[in-house]
Amino acid sequence: MTDKLPRRTGGDGDEPAETPTERLLREAMTARASMVTATGLRPAAPPKSRIRRLRPVYAVTVPLGLAAAMALGVLTFHGEPVAQDEVPPPPAATLTAEPSPTPEPTGEPSPTPTPTDPGTPTGDTESGLPLADGVPSSSATTPSSTAGAASSYTLRGVRFKVPAGWKAVPVSADRVCVLSPGAPTEPQQGWAAAKCEPYGVLVVAYNSADELDLGGPWPTMNDLSAPDGWGHQPNCPIWGRPYVPGNGYSSIGAPVRTKSTVAGKTVDKTQWNVTCNPGDTFTAQLWGMNSDQVFVVANGLKSDYQAGLTSIVNSLDVSAHKPPTSAAQTGKDIAITVDGGIGAGQKVSNGGTPVTFTVTYRNTGQKAFDKVAPLVYTKEYAGTPPSEMVLMNKGKLERQDGSGWTEIPLSMGGGTDYAMVRENAWFSLAPGESRKVTYRMTLDPVDGPGTMPVAVQATMPYDATAPLNVLGELTVPVAVVKR
Repeated sequence: MTDKLPRRTGGDGDEPAETPTERLLREAMTARASMVTATGLRPAAPPKSRIRRLRPVYAVTVPLGLAAAMALGVLTFHGEPVAQDEVPPPPAATLTAEPSPTPEPTGEPSPTPTPTDPGTPTGDTESGLPLADGVPSSSATTPSSTAGAASSYTLRGVRFKVPAGWKAVPVSADRVCVLSPGAPTEPQQGWAAAKCEPYGVLVVAYNSADELDLGGPWPTMNDLSAPDGWGHQPNCPIWGRPYVPGNGYSSIGAPVRTKSTVAGKTVDKTQWNVTCNPGDTFTAQLWGMNSDQVFVVANGLKSDYQAGLTSIVNSLDVSAHKPPTSAAQTGKDIAITVDGGIGAGQKVSNGGTPVTFTVTYRNTGQKAFDKVAPLVYTKEYAGTPPSEMVLMNKGKLERQDGSGWTEIPLSMGGGTDYAMVRENAWFSLAPGESRKVTYRMTLDPVDGPGTMPVAVQATMPYDATAPLNVLGELTVPVAVVKR
C-alpha cells in the first residue's frame, strides 16, 4: 500500500518524526519569537473586567492544512516586531512596578484649584528696576496690601508694624528705613545717604539730649515748622530716578500742617509739595512726637504705598521708649529749677496777664564756666495759632536785666535767632555756684488751649557759626487756658 501522507523524518525514540512542513512552521515561529525583547514590552493594563479563561491548544489537533496556512501567513510578515512601539517605553525601574489601583469614587467633588494671575509683573513697571522682595509695585490691587501678616519692629523701645512685603533695614543707632516692596536692590545715582528716599519710610528715635544738640540732627521738631524742613541735603527723590538737582529745590504752595493722636500721644505732621526741575515734583511728609522725639519721614514715596506708610505711623507705640531727659538729669554740668508762676501742669491764662517766674542755674560739676547764656523759649503745641509760614506762639517774653526788662523771642520760629543771647545777660558760674534770672511771659488770646512746653536752657554763647552747646536744660509743660 502506498502512503498518502509525507514521510516523517528524524524522530527520537517513541516520538513521531517531524515532517518538513512542521519543521518549517517551527523555525518560522522561533525566528519571530527571537525578535521580541524586554524593551519592546510594556506592563499589562490592569484588568477592567473578568478575565476570560482560554482553552489549551494542542499541536497534534491542528490539521495539516491549517498548519500550512499559518506557516504561509507567518512567512509573509515583513520583519516588524510583534510588539510595536506605539508608546515610548517607561524607564527600566518601572517595568517591574505593579500598576496602581484605580481609586474608588468617594462621592465628594474634587476641590477647584485657585486660579493664578498670569499677568503679575515681576518688576517696577514704571522704572524697570528689580524689586527688593519680588513683590510687584503696581498691580490690580494696592501694593501695600500684599498678602501676609505685618511684622513687628522695635527701635530703641519704639515699636511699630512693618507692613507685609516691606523690609526694615537699620541705618544707624537712632534710625531705621522701612523699604517698600518697590525698592530697588542696588543703590542709584542721587540716592540719599540713608538709602531710603524715595523708596522707603524713615523712622527716627532720639533718646538723649546729646543727640539733639550734636551736629544739627535731622529731623527735629523745628523742621516741622521750617519752610524746607523735609530734608537736609540737596537730593531730589523722584521715584525710579533720584538725582541731585543743580539748582536745589523749592516748595509749591504752602505746606499743610495737621495734628493727630496715636496711642495717646500728640503727633504733628507737615506735608510739602516740592519741585526740583520743571516736571519733577514729589510729596514730602514728616511726622513728629515732641514729647518723645520720635519722627517718621517719607519723601517721594509712591502714592501706591500711602496705605502702608499710614499703617506704620498709626502703629507707633512709644510706651517703652526712653525719651531725651532734661540736661540736668543726663550728666550735664548745670542743673536748672523753675519757681514762681509756671510749673508742670500749672495753668497760664491767654488773656494777656503777665506771669512772672524765676529760673535758677546751678553749677553741679567740677568745671568753672566764665560765660553762660541763659535761654528760655516756648515750643509749638496744639494751641499754636495756624500759619501758612512758620508756626509761632503769640504774646511776649521778657527777661529782667538789672532794673529793666528786655524782650526776647517767645518762640523758636524758623531760624536760630531765639538762641542768640546778648552779652549783657551772660554770667559766670564756678563749681557749686548758682545764679537766678527772672522772666515775664504774656500770652495772646489767639494762643489756644493745650499743653505748651516751656524750654529753659543754659548754653555757651551762640553765634550761629557752630552747633549750640547746651550745658543744662529743663522743659516745663504748662496748661494754657482761656481767660
